[in-house]
Amino acid sequence: MSARPFLPFTRPSIDERTIAEVGEVLRSGWITTGPQCQALEDALSERLGGRPVRLVNSGTAALELALRLCGIGPGDEVVTTPLSWVATANVVLAVGATPVFVDAEAATRNIDLDRVEAAITSRTRALMPVDLAGLPVDRDRLHALAGRHGLRVIEDAAQSFGARWGNRAIGSFGDLVSFSFHANKNLTCAEGGCLVLNNEEEARRFEKLRLQGVTRLPDGGMEVEAWGSKANLTDVAAAIGLGQLRQVDGFTARRRALAERYFERWDASLGFELPPGDAAHHGNWHMFQPLLPRRLAARRGDFIAAMRAQGIGVGVHYPAMHLFALFRNRGHARGDFPVAEDIGARTVTLPLFPAMADTDVDRVCAAVTVAAACTALIRGKR
Repeated sequence: MSARPFLPFTRPSIDERTIAEVGEVLRSGWITTGPQCQALEDALSERLGGRPVRLVNSGTAALELALRLCGIGPGDEVVTTPLSWVATANVVLAVGATPVFVDAEAATRNIDLDRVEAAITSRTRALMPVDLAGLPVDRDRLHALAGRHGLRVIEDAAQSFGARWGNRAIGSFGDLVSFSFHANKNLTCAEGGCLVLNNEEEARRFEKLRLQGVTRLPDGGMEVEAWGSKANLTDVAAAIGLGQLRQVDGFTARRRALAERYFERWDASLGFELPPGDAAHHGNWHMFQPLLPRRLAARRGDFIAAMRAQGIGVGVHYPAMHLFALFRNRGHARGDFPVAEDIGARTVTLPLFPAMADTDVDRVCAAVTVAAACTALIRGKR
């Protein structure tokens, strides 16, 4: 067992100023949705070109309420990828619609836009792409495709806050864009998320959806005309988000530098497939995810255990979700989406977060060499 401090695969960076500001909110007596949420919405809107932004208590809520905002429900289909956190498809099921999976593209690990058109039917209402590990889906092709078929686009940009497509920030253009501010994201509120909308009319409708369908009246009364959820964010969480927003560009730059060091220090002879680069359209390096050599894929658990024995945390993001029982029971089977299955079976998420030192990357790379050798020995004995 390593005597060195354990290095997790991610850890949020919360500075003392932000901690103090959260304390001020707690002392204020106003800790639920209030002025801090308004300030964060305004700051996010300014960053994203003035588009309306509305906060919610999770990225999952942002996606589900975006579907409801678009009127998507029973009998409708939403095209998405099987290579994502299961929430991406769960929200489609939650509104009574059907998720239609399209295989991943090997080069980017995002949805294969060459295959999307064949999945569109008369029941398709929206495309829901995912920016895996913060690498943007090709927005030019995506929106051109949606435009040809008259479809809404609900971007699952949960992992890509701070990423860019060309010279434009993700979220500053397009249709509906959902971000997550979960604890492991590049910008965190501990829990939370937001939806970027097209206009104020959509924003007003979304406000009703996130809080019980309520409309406040000038005389102090209220009206409820339609269903609404309970998905508002707290001022405590928003205070964390405001502190993070001040630092997020620095976080992204540091993540990029760490990723570059991984590429420089990696032992190519080990046979791993490194994550795709993003020279043309900058991702935010939310995660660093090499793929195990195929000869070791069946022993991923052994590899993870060998890394942990050296004090290195490893995650798996994500198994191909159509292989979960929930979707097998809906007719999916192994072999349906072979690229996503291959990536999902071999991916390992290695440490990458702003507080890491350059020497932490070197330590991880050295540990990978040892873990790969140990895993190969275990494989040879079984």
